[in-house]
Amino acid sequence: MASADVDLEETEVNNPKFPLWKHVTKFVTPKSSNARGGNARFKCHFCEHDYPGSYSRVRAHLLKITNEGVAICSKMTSPVLEQLRKEDREASEAAANAAPSHKLVRLPPFDDSNAASSKKRKVKQSAIAASFNAETRHIADSHIARLFYTAGLSFNVARNPNYRASYNYVANHDLGGYVPPGYNALRTTLLQKEKTHVDRMLMPIKSSWSFKGVTIMTDVWSDPQRRPILNFIAVTEGGPMFLKSINTEGEIKSKEYIFDQLKEVIDEVGPKNVVQVITDNAANCKGAGLMIESKYKNIFWTPCVVHTLNLALKNICAPKDDEDDNAELIWIKDIADDAAFIKNFIMSHGMRLSMFNEFSKLKFLAVADTRFASVIVMLKRFLLIKDALVQMVVSDKWTAYREDDQGKAQAVKEKILNDVWWDNIRYIITFTDPIYSMLRAADTDKPCLHLIYEMWDSMIEKVRACIYRHEGIVDGPCTFFNVVESILHARWLKSYTPLQCLAHSLNPRYYSATWLNEVSGRVSPNNDNEINIERNKSFKKLFPEPEDLRKIKKQFADFSLFMGGYEDPDSIEDRGHFQPKQWWGTYGDSTPELKDLALKLLGHPASSSCCERNWSTYSFIHNMKRNKLTPERAEDLVFVHNNLRLLSRKTGDYESGPSRMWDVGGDGTENFVGAGLLQLAELTLDEPEFEREILEEEE
Repeated sequence: MASADVDLEETEVNNPKFPLWKHVTKFVTPKSSNARGGNARFKCHFCEHDYPGSYSRVRAHLLKITNEGVAICSKMTSPVLEQLRKEDREASEAAANAAPSHKLVRLPPFDDSNAASSKKRKVKQSAIAASFNAETRHIADSHIARLFYTAGLSFNVARNPNYRASYNYVANHDLGGYVPPGYNALRTTLLQKEKTHVDRMLMPIKSSWSFKGVTIMTDVWSDPQRRPILNFIAVTEGGPMFLKSINTEGEIKSKEYIFDQLKEVIDEVGPKNVVQVITDNAANCKGAGLMIESKYKNIFWTPCVVHTLNLALKNICAPKDDEDDNAELIWIKDIADDAAFIKNFIMSHGMRLSMFNEFSKLKFLAVADTRFASVIVMLKRFLLIKDALVQMVVSDKWTAYREDDQGKAQAVKEKILNDVWWDNIRYIITFTDPIYSMLRAADTDKPCLHLIYEMWDSMIEKVRACIYRHEGIVDGPCTFFNVVESILHARWLKSYTPLQCLAHSLNPRYYSATWLNEVSGRVSPNNDNEINIERNKSFKKLFPEPEDLRKIKKQFADFSLFMGGYEDPDSIEDRGHFQPKQWWGTYGDSTPELKDLALKLLGHPASSSCCERNWSTYSFIHNMKRNKLTPERAEDLVFVHNNLRLLSRKTGDYESGPSRMWDVGGDGTENFVGAGLLQLAELTLDEPEFEREILEEEE
C-alpha cells in the first residue's frame, strides 16, 4: 500500500495540473515520525525550509496564501510571485476548459467503499468548481459589458492597454474585496499621483533637450463643441511631449496673440534649447513665426510641410473657377464631384444604403474637407468598393428601384458602369501618389527635417514620370504637367526655409557617389547655389560672432570638400551606407562644432502632426463645469491624458497585438451620419487603411 501511495504522489508531481511541484523538493518521512500533515513533506527551493503537507500547502506557501496551515515563503520576490501565480492560473484555466470534454469512466468496484466514495465526491466537487469558475467569469464579463452600455463607452476602449492592465493586475494579485477608486479619488489624489508619475516618465526626454534640441509644434483645431483649442507639443528625437492646451474661445487669433503664447512656451522650455517652431501656413501663424525669429536669434520658424503639400493637392484637385489653369484641372474636380454625388445619393436614403451594405463590407468614408488629402482619400476608398458598387447597380433590387429619384439613380448607374470614369480615378491616384506618399512620410514626429529638400525634388520628378507615361510623351513639353509643376513649385517657394537647407547640407549621404549617381543631374549640396545661399543665412543666424562664423564655415568646407579629417577612404565610402547620425558619430570629431550642430539638426521633424491628433476626450476634459474640475486640475488632466497617449505610441504593443493603434478610433461612441456611414473625418492618413484591416480581422 505504501508503494501505491508513492506512485500516486509521483504521478501528481508530474501532472501539469499541479505546476508548483517543480518549485519544491518532495520527500517522505518515516511513519514513526511525529511530523504533522502525514508523512509527506516538501522543501522550498526559495527559502530552503521544509514543511509537512501535500500540494495544497505547497500552493499556499509559494503563493503566500495565509491561514492554510503553513508559513508563507519569506524569500519570495514580487516578479517570481507574479510568475508563479500566472502558472497556477493557467493550470486552473486549462483544467476548467478541459473538464466538460472529459467523460467519466466507471471504474470496477473494490473493497474499500470509503475510498470509492471519497473519489466520487472529489470528482463531483471538481466538476462543480470548474462550472462555478466559468459561471463567475461570465458574470464578471456581464458587469464589465454593462459599464460600456450604460456609460456609452466606445467599444474601442476595450483595446486600451490600461483597460487590460488594470484587470490583469487585480486578477494576478489576489486582491480579495478590492473596491475600485471612486469619483473624488479619480479627480483629486489619483490624478495628482499620475501627474507625478507621468513627469517621472518624461524625465529622459526633458533631460535630452539641452544637447538634442527641441522643436515646438503648435496648431489650432476645434473640439466637438467647436471650441478653438491651441496645442503646444515639444518634440525631440526621444519622442514628443505634450506641454499644454489653451481654449482660445473669445480670443482674436492675431499674430501677436499667437506670438505671446509661443513666447511663453519657449521661455518655459528654455530658449537655448529650442531649434525651431512649426506652425501651419496661415498668415497669422507665419507672422507669429517671423516675430519669434526676430526675438530669438537661434530659433527658426518652419511652416508645416504636410500643410504645404495638402494645399498643393487642393490646388490640383479642387481648382478655383477664376484660376487661369482651371481648364487643365477641371476634369479632376468633376471626377471628385461625381464621387461625392454618388456617395451622398446612396447614403441619403435607407433603402439605397441597405442595398449598398448587402454588397460591401467596407463603408463610405466621410472625409472632412479640412483633412489632409481629402479628395485622394475618398477616391482611394472608391476603388476599394468598386466591385460592390458595380454589383449593386446591376442587381435586381437597383433595377426595381421606384423611388422619386429614378433619374439620379440612372445617372449613378451610368457613372459606376463607365470604365473611362474609373480609369480617370486611377490616373488621379497614380500621378498624385508621389505627393500623397511624401505627405504620409512627413506626417510624423520622427526626424525628417534633413530629408525634406531632397524629397521635394524626387517627388516632382516622380509626378513628371507618371504624367509623361500616361500621356505617352517621351520628351518635350506637356501642358498638363506644366500646370501641376507650377502649383508644386509655387508651394515649395513659400515653404522651404534656410534651416531645411542647412539640415540637407549636413546629411553625409548627399555627398556620396551612391546618391549622386542614382539620378542624372544630381549635385551635392555645396554645389547647389540655392542651398548655399540659404545655408549661409542659417550660419549667420546661429553664429552671430564673426570668429565663430568663420570657424563653422571652415569646418563645413572640410566636410563638404573631403578635406582635413574627412579624407579617409572609409569616411568617404560610408557616407552612402551609414545613417547620418551614425556617420557623424563615427567620423565627425575633427570638426566638433559642426558635428554638434549636425547631430542636433538631424533629429528633428518637419510637420506639426503631433498637434493634429484630435482625440475626442477633449470634450470631456475641457468641460470643467460638468466635471467640476478646477482650472488647475483640468490642466493636469490634459497633461496626463495627452502624454500617456504619446508615451504609449512608443511601445511595442502599439505596433502589434490587441492594443495596436488603440487610440486611432477616438474615445467617443462611433459617430454616424446616416445608418452605416463610418465617420473618419478626424483620422490621420494611415487610419482609413487601418480601419480596413480591423474589418478584415473581424471577419
